[in-house]
Order: sequence, then C-alpha cells, then structure tokens
Amino acid sequence: MMEKRLFKGIGEEISTLGFGLMRLPLKSSSSRDIDFEMGRRMVDRAIEAGVNYFDTAWIYHEGASELFAGEAMSRHPRGSYHLATKMPVWELASRGDMERVFSEQLRKCRVDCFDFYLLHNIGGDTYDMALKYDVYEFLNKKKKEGYIRFLGFSVHDGPELLEKIANNWKWDFAQIQLNYIDWEALDARRQYEILESRGIPVVVMEPVRGGALANLGHEAEGILKRADPAASQASWAMRYAASLPGVITVLSGMSNPEQLEDNLKTMTNFRPLSDAERATLDEAAKIYRASGTIPCTACRYCMDCPSGVDIPRVFSIYNHYRMVLSSNPGIAGIVFRNNYRTMSDIQRADSCVSCGNCVDLCPQGINIPGFMKEIAEFAAAR
Repeated sequence: MMEKRLFKGIGEEISTLGFGLMRLPLKSSSSRDIDFEMGRRMVDRAIEAGVNYFDTAWIYHEGASELFAGEAMSRHPRGSYHLATKMPVWELASRGDMERVFSEQLRKCRVDCFDFYLLHNIGGDTYDMALKYDVYEFLNKKKKEGYIRFLGFSVHDGPELLEKIANNWKWDFAQIQLNYIDWEALDARRQYEILESRGIPVVVMEPVRGGALANLGHEAEGILKRADPAASQASWAMRYAASLPGVITVLSGMSNPEQLEDNLKTMTNFRPLSDAERATLDEAAKIYRASGTIPCTACRYCMDCPSGVDIPRVFSIYNHYRMVLSSNPGIAGIVFRNNYRTMSDIQRADSCVSCGNCVDLCPQGINIPGFMKEIAEFAAAR
C-alpha cells in the first residue's frame, strides 16, 4: 500500500510520493514537446497505485506543464488527487498581473480551485517583488474566497531568508530542496529545522538532485549495492527525504515509466532508513562529493540562453565525464568527446558570452559563466 500521511492543518491523507510535472516524458531527445500519451499513462498508473499529490507550475515545460496537468488530471475524479501550482512572482509587472496569471492557471489546469498553491521560488529580487505587489495578501484573499485550500511557498535560498518568510506570514506548508548532499552543502538541515520548529509541514523537492543522485559513479554505487543489491540509487535518496518527520510528500520529476515504477516500489510499504543505512549513505555521499560534479539539477530555469548554449546539457555531459573519471579514467576523455560532439556548435560552452542572464535565474546559485569558460577550455584541450 502507498505510504500516506496526515498532518494537522492539512487534515487529509497525502501520498508520500508526489508526482512532479516538471520533467515529463518528451517526444524525442531533441524535442522539448511533452509526450502527452506517455505522460497520461504515467499519471493513470500513479493514481491507480495511490499517488494523490501532483505538482506543476507556470514555468515548467515552458508553460506546457499546467496544460498537461489540466488535460491528464481532468480525466480522473476531482477528489482522487491534490493539485499544486505556483505564482511566478518574477512574471509580475503590476498587481493586476496576479489576477491574470491566477485566472489563466485555473483555466489551464481545468479546476475550480487549487488544493495547494505556492509563492514560487521566493528569494532575492522575488522576495522584494512579493512585498511590493502584496502577493501574499492577494493569495490569502483567494484562499478565503475558496480558490486555494492550502497556501505555501517554495524557496531556493539560505536559512536566513527562509526564516524571514516563515515569520512574516502564516503558512500551511513550505517546499524546500532537500537531499542527503544538500543537507550540508546548501544547509537544508537548518531550513528543515526552522520549518519543523514552527510546525510547518514540508514538501521536499529535488530529493534526487535532478537525477544526479541516481548516478553516483561506480565506487559510490558499489557501496550502496553491497548494502542492498535490489535497491536503486534513487531509492536511497527518496527514502532519505521521506524518513524525516514533518515531510508531507517527496516530489519526483519522473520522465519515464521505469522511474515511476521504481518510486512506487520505494514508497509502497515504506521503510524509513535505519541507522546502519544512514551510515552507508554517508559513506557513498563522501565519495560523490569528491567527484567534483557541478550541482546542476537540470531545472532549466536558466533557459533559454540568449546565445543558444544548452546549459543543462553541457553540465550533464561534463558531470557524466566526472563520474566516468572516478571509475574508469582511461576512457573518461573519450566518453566526454563523444557526448560533447552530439551538440551543435551553438549549444556548446564556448558560445557563452558571459552575459550573466542565467546567474540570477539559477536556484542553485551556480556561477554558470565561470563553469562554461572552464568547460570550453577543457573541451578545446581534448
């Protein structure tokens, strides 16, 4: 049976596995178009297995994710799922834009109200804009009018800002990036503790760090396989997040049926991590940290690049090289060259002109132009 949890203030059972509609299956590797047919089948299978939390947003799949949510979810009884979406504060040029965006989201998602609604990615300039346009007050009014059932926020920032947001307004829940690497690397521990101490339930995003923790490299993978030969690397990351008290649901952006089935297996008859398993995961994490990968989660918030660089793909190819290097140095350079050549000239790192547009958009705070310069020099030497 799918693990479900009941929280005071939420008052309904929520599946511990949440379906993130951010990395839906695509029609082809070279396309950004959603494969609606496969996506619908995955949604159907998830609901059949007991998943009842689905998360979308205005920006996901360049605006197509909410349309997919409306098309795929409306085929099921409204009471069989909870739908979450978010207010894109960076899109606002006036207070009137909030009503326009919100109404458009209701239309695209084909619902009369949202079960869960968030201020999206509040931090830095977006926090200032939320104050300027009284975004919380607008959404709280929508909640009182019955268009929102539970109001929350998502944040990709430090504990200091999260604490300010948590103190400024009254929240039903919050969404943070949390996984066994970012527990220390991005101080997710402190963010979680701030929310836990205030009794604010947590929705976890990026539990597998955009897929990176499903491919730790040969040595780290071996440690996990020796401890549990039948468990996938991703399942360890999912269990880590779901084992924390106060977590409502753990979102996974699933791109194919195999990922869905693996997550369903993990969250059905769920087993929290034991102390011994935590020690094993810590050992694998130390090896992964030493690999020198770039902490990109392929969220694509940085896209489209004005110069045409495919930023997430460049990082993915470089990170794959780092993983191969840790297990088979002899062929790592060949693997990098072969993968890098699959990109067009304009998509490669040397097309970056360091305009900096991507830097403020990156939730991970990655120095994208700096890494692009490094990777371009690295590629030129191969």
